[in-house]
Amino acid sequence: MENGILLPLFYLGPIEYFSKIKSNSSQVYLEKFEHYPKQTFRNRASIQSPNGKLDLTIPIKKGAHVHTKMKDVRISYDADWQRLHWRSLQTSYRSSSYFEYYEDDFAPFFHSKIEFLFDFNLSLLELCLSLLKIDPTLQHTETYMKSPEGVNDYRDVISPKKLNTFVAKPYFQVFEDQHGFLPNLSIVDLLFSQGPQSKQYL
Repeated sequence: MENGILLPLFYLGPIEYFSKIKSNSSQVYLEKFEHYPKQTFRNRASIQSPNGKLDLTIPIKKGAHVHTKMKDVRISYDADWQRLHWRSLQTSYRSSSYFEYYEDDFAPFFHSKIEFLFDFNLSLLELCLSLLKIDPTLQHTETYMKSPEGVNDYRDVISPKKLNTFVAKPYFQVFEDQHGFLPNLSIVDLLFSQGPQSKQYL
């Protein structure tokens, strides 16, 4: 590895995640061999709903424990979480300025089954980067390195369990009049609210 940044692969990651990619878009390494950590943005996205902040969580097949590599984590479809997530996105953002503009891009991800979490997240990341018109060089790690040289390691920096120090500039949110501005939500909150101006915001 040389230069660039090292990131985990998130499910519709927060704005801070995409801000780091935009700032270091020459080379982005995506961690594929880490042991899957639970209760992180790897299978969770935070959006603003009519009732405030809402976490959308992808269920993982039983057997994905602390020693399972990220690339081997399988998504569980025992419950119809895709329908729940898509309905939540529709309910939360139908009245936003750009939901209908991007709806057809995101809908297929909630109507087809992808086996591995890594593949699902990667496809969504590539879509979001395309919509943001950010074109980094993406590479997967080939092994796990505890302290990689030459890159900025952000694998454990962005987490729902850690106090967030990311300073987010306010932008208009659908339910801001009810709940105030909620910073650093999923990138979809920014896209559905700001549309083509999202890249400039980042």
